[in-house]
Amino acid sequence: MPTTTPPTVLALVADPRRWQLLTELSRSDLRVGELTERLGRPQSVVSYHLAELRSAGIVTARRSSADGRDVYYRADLERCRHLLAEARGLLHPALVAPPRGPTRRGRVLFLCTGNSARSQMAAALLVERSGGMIEAWSAGSEPKPLHPMAVRVMAERGIDIAGRESTHLRRFVCRRFDRVVTLCDKVREVCPEFTGAAAAVHWSIPDPTAETAVDAAHPVFVRVADELESRIAPLITELSAEPDPRRSHGR
Repeated sequence: MPTTTPPTVLALVADPRRWQLLTELSRSDLRVGELTERLGRPQSVVSYHLAELRSAGIVTARRSSADGRDVYYRADLERCRHLLAEARGLLHPALVAPPRGPTRRGRVLFLCTGNSARSQMAAALLVERSGGMIEAWSAGSEPKPLHPMAVRVMAERGIDIAGRESTHLRRFVCRRFDRVVTLCDKVREVCPEFTGAAAAVHWSIPDPTAETAVDAAHPVFVRVADELESRIAPLITELSAEPDPRRSHGR
């Protein structure tokens, strides 16, 4: 029997300020000061609505590894997808459709400090999960050798990244990308402008290489891979919905 009570998530995101917060955070992890500037609202108002979204589990927070006083907020798109899909299904089952795969080629650059784990994993996952339709590169501000645990965790997902070399980010400054994604709070602070990038995005993801004990490192790398997977799926959908600029401007 159809329910007559609307899902709580609809009332929560119906507020224009919360919707704008979610829209901003769906594209990039941001600090409260940055959100205050983008919404044009007092910090107290932004903090209140952030708290409401966090209580529903659709926004999460993590303290910056670059400056411990800062907190990065992010939209949990998997949680949003689940709640909104549930709401659609309650209205009518015909509204629930399978996710759409990539329909055009895209180019994405992932950056972290060492280019030894997060950015290498993200690039490999994006290429694999897009079926090769999206090209991905990775680089770092202080390149270090590829971490063996990154190789192991990717191999467990059927992806071979063994033998990949680390690269300095300056190599890519003049190249064109649909997205430049910083995965590290530290590299975001020193990242140069990529003149050919359509959009700069930040994903605040902890550095798994900080864990030195082998037994403890594996689950840390697995959690990072899981988070990358959850963020890459929406990125593929987002890129698929955009027109291909190369059709009108060339490569």
